[in-house]
Amino acid sequence: MSNRKSKNNNLMHAECLSQVQRILRARFCHQNPHSNLFGVQVQYKHLIELLKRTAIHGESNSVLIIGPRGSGKTMLINHALKELMEIGEASENILQVHLNGLLQINDKIALKEITRQLNLENAVGDKVFGSFAENLSFLLEALKKGDRTNSCPVIFILDEFDLFAHHKNQTLLYNLFDISQTAQTPVSVIGLTCRLDILELLEKRVKSRFSHRQIHLMNSFGFPQYVKIFKEQLSLPAEFPDKVFAEKWNENVQCLSEDRSVREVLQKHFNVSKNLRSLHMLLMLALNRVTASHPFVTPADLMEANQLCSMDSKANIVHGLSVLEICLIIAMKHLNDIYEEEPFNFQMVYNEFQKFIQRKAHSVYNFEKPVVMKAFEHLQQLELIKPIERTSVNSQREYQLMKLLLDNTQIMNALQKYPNCPTDVRQWATSSLSWL
Repeated sequence: MSNRKSKNNNLMHAECLSQVQRILRARFCHQNPHSNLFGVQVQYKHLIELLKRTAIHGESNSVLIIGPRGSGKTMLINHALKELMEIGEASENILQVHLNGLLQINDKIALKEITRQLNLENAVGDKVFGSFAENLSFLLEALKKGDRTNSCPVIFILDEFDLFAHHKNQTLLYNLFDISQTAQTPVSVIGLTCRLDILELLEKRVKSRFSHRQIHLMNSFGFPQYVKIFKEQLSLPAEFPDKVFAEKWNENVQCLSEDRSVREVLQKHFNVSKNLRSLHMLLMLALNRVTASHPFVTPADLMEANQLCSMDSKANIVHGLSVLEICLIIAMKHLNDIYEEEPFNFQMVYNEFQKFIQRKAHSVYNFEKPVVMKAFEHLQQLELIKPIERTSVNSQREYQLMKLLLDNTQIMNALQKYPNCPTDVRQWATSSLSWL
């Protein structure tokens, strides 16, 4: 009986944990407009005010939201649009057009996307899909026919705004800003970018039609607020089905936030980047360790997740190299020490390797030159070395100048963790790097 009871408990535990994983992963991976905003309340108030003026009073506006990647630009606009759509008089009339500079790579594609999102494809038969000039004139005519009182307000959201500035003549930007300056159809143009010099990219005629409103997101919160965000992001919502489990989980999260080792991990993350994406990555890696036998996140999980986050990718590549490739890297490092970071070529590396072989012939096999050349090329494919100049057809591969993209510390750390590394090779590395 007790076995059956414990089995049922395990099943309930497993179901709870799968729900926890689903809820928290959705929170970490997707920009959810229902989640809280952190440290951008002033900017949010400014943006929602602008949007309300367009949606309710028919006033055209343009604004740029500027901030580094992961600072919450998309989340800010999603929150503002969600609140706007909850206002009765705005939600029925407002039209949204979402464009992305990575997808709409020229004005023609952007224009087709605008006509599609505004449901204008079939407005005048095939004319919309005629030339770029016809498309543009039709769209402008449709927007300019309106007035402030009767027309539906249109909100244009341009993600990766700086890429639109590279389009030929900036025709799309010019016309959107031009409409936002006139008393015709109410239009709000919102650009999202991570470039601080964005205004320098705009042509004079485009710049003169832009309102020069800018909203900057710089993650201005301090460490106590960061810990609070950590708690909120890892806590379960009040509507979680199993109240008892949710209470235990949230108590555990509270204990984690007060744990000294966890606070040290969070402090390191905070010092490197206040970006919430990096925090989400840390929490995601810790969450992956939660199982039925290990139902709560522990400080050890977060410390291990932090090690995974801060792992050196190049040093990891070195762990998977052959002994021959390791020897070539040590030879390159030796040349760098002798010639003070001057570029080297394959022949120089091969000669250095041969000197080592002659001294320690018993420990490392003397490979033929074509095999060593193949190993050298493999290091280039892995981007551990790179050519100084572009490869020409006539140049000999052996004499092409190269540069090593690893430093001494990375090599020594990788060698310490390298499995079954011959002792002579390790000694050769330390002798050539004796100044460390």
